[in-house]
Amino acid sequence: MGIKDNIAKFKGELDLSGAKLIAVSKTHPVDKIREAYAAGQRIFGENKVQELTEKAPQLPAEIEWHLIGHLQRNKVKYIAPFVSLIHSVDSQKLLYEINQQGKKNGRVLRCLLQVFIAKEETKFGLDQDELTQIIQSSETAAMDNILIEGLMGMATLTENQDQVREEFRSLKKIFDGLKGQTLPNNIRMNELSMGMSSDYKIALGEGSTMVRIGTAIFGTREINKL
Repeated sequence: MGIKDNIAKFKGELDLSGAKLIAVSKTHPVDKIREAYAAGQRIFGENKVQELTEKAPQLPAEIEWHLIGHLQRNKVKYIAPFVSLIHSVDSQKLLYEINQQGKKNGRVLRCLLQVFIAKEETKFGLDQDELTQIIQSSETAAMDNILIEGLMGMATLTENQDQVREEFRSLKKIFDGLKGQTLPNNIRMNELSMGMSSDYKIALGEGSTMVRIGTAIFGTREINKL
């Protein structure tokens, strides 16, 4: 199937759950993004700041760009003027920088806190104590230019579906626990971003509200192409 058919397939599946489709366009050229856009897709995810800032000006302004990869503090300024959602906040220092850049650009920047749930040391994310510290911090509560919308997590890359399901379930439990608490005005538990091409069905079953799909829409990654 082509990109148009793949978009239609996923939208049909996600309509039943109410989850949002993030079309992960990393390493794919703008022509493929235009094809997905023509098929009705409006939310796209990129891993790298440089790639995102090169692609965005070439594409329709109404696209919602999500930064889903690891974000360095010194690169926040490049995406702050236009990014719609940052999925990968994994430290208080990064959150502070996002708030500062939001202030400079007159924007409230929407974020997700990335939680470490995998059994892979290469994955980024907050552990339970770090997450609690950020949520309960008076410094976080005082940030007027960020809005924490929920959580994001990446499961272990494994064929063991029971393990993947348990990891997603653990994140949903954390999410639900926070949702039941009284939170600062700039923290809400509306979005739970989990699930990619290989495990999105499990993620949807465990309560994901956003799935990040790349290969299953665009095909094999095109390295070093825009």
